[in-house]
Amino acid sequence: MRKVTLMEMLKEPFRKPSPLEVIATELADAHLSKLEAETACEYAQSIVDYNINRIKRLNERVEEYK
Repeated sequence: MRKVTLMEMLKEPFRKPSPLEVIATELADAHLSKLEAETACEYAQSIVDYNINRIKRLNERVEEYK
């Protein structure tokens, strides 16, 4: 196993990332964005379902009081 020198450790944050590192970072970001979008869709669908049921319930009540 190769020893890492102090100078290499100091230069690490400033080095240009390799193409594979850039791809891996972008891929991870894309997965995270997809998960966030899926969560937003699930939330929006639950709001739609809630309001559909609410409208149905309220329409039934209106019919009861006619």
